[in-house]
Amino acid sequence: MSEISINRRGLMFVMSSPSGAGKTTLSRGLLETDAEIVMSVSATTRAPRPGEVDGKDYYFASVEEFGLMVNRREFLEHAKVFDNYYGTPKAPVEEALASGQDVLFDIDWQGTQQLKQNAGADVVSIFILPPSTQELERRLHSRAQDSAEVVASRMSKAADEMSHWAEYDYIIVNQDIAQSSAQIRAILDAERLKRPRQTGLDGFVKGLREGL
Repeated sequence: MSEISINRRGLMFVMSSPSGAGKTTLSRGLLETDAEIVMSVSATTRAPRPGEVDGKDYYFASVEEFGLMVNRREFLEHAKVFDNYYGTPKAPVEEALASGQDVLFDIDWQGTQQLKQNAGADVVSIFILPPSTQELERRLHSRAQDSAEVVASRMSKAADEMSHWAEYDYIIVNQDIAQSSAQIRAILDAERLKRPRQTGLDGFVKGLREGL
């Protein structure tokens, strides 16, 4: 018996967390194991770093070009981070969703708010919490990437970021990577099966009723 395939609209899968909660590891694992989801590619005004490819890592734009895109409402969300601008171009995301491809977003609570305002029905949001403040600080120190001052700054920022947990659809406390990955997988599977996203159901059910 051949596999049944019902067309569906893709979704925007948002994962946010304070630094050190495990979001990057969880995102990477999802992308490696699921061919139906791709990472969103942002536009930025910062200069390319060695090895970065335009259109793959980022869409690199001048400040003037970025400003024109904002004026033309070509972004789903955008923000200034330190001295550079970042934003999610609308057109490639819309194209992916229409073809049934899901798009993963690694953005903060401010970007998530904008995304929900501009594409509410397509957005599924998850906030990842650490099991404790002490564990969050331990993870930040164990990465050995940042100075004590930077870790202290990240910890201070984390308190503000975590205050926005109630704005998200789902909450995962990341105590164990394998368990958290399974929970994310369950959320994604369930959201893909929601009736409004399965655009091919009308035709499929019509065929069933006609005895096909």
